[in-house]
Amino acid sequence: MTPVLELRDLRVTYAGGHEAVRGVDLILQPGQTLGLAGESGCGKSTVAMSVLRLLPKDAVITGEILLDGEDTQAMTWGRLRAVRWAGASIVFQGAMHALNPVRRIGRQIAEPILLHSTIPAEKVPARVAELLAQVELPADKADAYPHELSGGQKQRVMIAMALACEPRLIIADEPTTALDVIVQAQVLQVLTRLVTDHAIGLVMISHDLSVLGSVCERLAVMYEGEIVELGTAATVVREPQHAHTQALAAAFPTVGDPLSRYVPATTNPAGLPERVTPSAGEPLLRTESLRVDFRKRGGGWTHAVSEVNLEVGRGEIVALVGQSGSGKTTLARTVLGLQEPTSGKVLFEGKLVPRGSRALRDYRRQVQLVLQDPASALNPRQSVYEAIAEGLRIHRLPGDEHEQVTAALEAAELRPAERFMPVLPHQLSGGQRQRVVIAGALALQPRLLVADEPVASLDASVRGEILALLLRLRAQLGLAALVITHDLGLAWNIADRVAVMYQGELVEAGPVEHVLLEPRHAYTKSLLAALPEAAALP
Repeated sequence: MTPVLELRDLRVTYAGGHEAVRGVDLILQPGQTLGLAGESGCGKSTVAMSVLRLLPKDAVITGEILLDGEDTQAMTWGRLRAVRWAGASIVFQGAMHALNPVRRIGRQIAEPILLHSTIPAEKVPARVAELLAQVELPADKADAYPHELSGGQKQRVMIAMALACEPRLIIADEPTTALDVIVQAQVLQVLTRLVTDHAIGLVMISHDLSVLGSVCERLAVMYEGEIVELGTAATVVREPQHAHTQALAAAFPTVGDPLSRYVPATTNPAGLPERVTPSAGEPLLRTESLRVDFRKRGGGWTHAVSEVNLEVGRGEIVALVGQSGSGKTTLARTVLGLQEPTSGKVLFEGKLVPRGSRALRDYRRQVQLVLQDPASALNPRQSVYEAIAEGLRIHRLPGDEHEQVTAALEAAELRPAERFMPVLPHQLSGGQRQRVVIAGALALQPRLLVADEPVASLDASVRGEILALLLRLRAQLGLAALVITHDLGLAWNIADRVAVMYQGELVEAGPVEHVLLEPRHAYTKSLLAALPEAAALP
């Protein structure tokens, strides 16, 4: 049987002599699934893009890339155009960015069919409806625009487009990044079923070994452009041999594993602090019967937050979990004073959060937000120094500005501080950018951090470093944190208590060990059941 994809001694070198891929050999048979794991910069996306010659012009490719036995490097542009979509297709990572925001979903799915298949134009709408059904979306979604779909629905549209011309190979590049666990499980289930039903070859790229292990038969782990480990998914996940594979496996702990409780994977010399017991007494932050309603465009109301009672103690880390649309971000915005509640109270140190602009500004100095995407949170034209100093100037904090910026950078473990001050955001790694965002919050000496998905867009090892930093800040500064996340592993890793939101309501809250190991509410049980587990591997 001819492999659907075969790479022989693949090497990719970019301008300047950087060898991104070094001697990769892989074989994928029809109906097989291969997981390609590794962190940013390891070369896994370069391997994927090289298959259909989607790399920049300055990339020099050597070796062979055989698609159904035919070398794509030797193909004419006409032949390559025919092979794209029809022979092999790619599900790109960011569905929101990959879809055209001003075109309806049906037209976007139809485009590759009209360009690359022989289906008559009058039969294309029926084919679009068929593809939507294959990815478990109703046919009327063809009339929707991308912004009218959820993250999971947009990702399914991308999969439908990839299937449009019935290719024999699909390459899925981080198809579940930033999706909540239930939607992630649904997308992975769709991919698994499509491989079985259509006998296609699937190459799935991710930095999360547990996700790859729940879908793929074989796993290849890349590090610095090379395949450092290759084997069955069960063997690689359960018995990793290479140090980098072991680090990837440790970065996403299993809920219930006592060894990973308060022990995020970190190589920082500062290590991890001893467990800190949150202070007893009056909670630092409390909501009472909090309600937030939004008026719908066609009439009626959406109850985004319904009668929520939530507490965060002094020096306590609380994880607020729930899938997209559960109301957790609206709750966070209300706590920060960015959204006015319909009814109920938000109290900080026993006092109502003020409404007046000056008093609210003073409150926000003590309650700081850490955004999910550090790249968009930072002004690309501002240096690190200016980004951190901006908050000091807005709140007019007394004292020497340079010393305060230095202290914030040191607290966020960006040392030496002087080295980072003149640097622009694009010159930093993802983890360093997230530390700059945290430093900007720390500069104001807050009492509480509200962190919205603080590690969702970060590599496995960097994720551990940021979580360890939050634990050290709690130990050193007594800093409390409300961490908004869809990642139950994160809650198990660093949180003292967990609160579960569903359709605007707080359905369960309590110590992490109780809620995640002995869940009472059906929704909490469904979140735990949706987790990809190595134990489920064959």
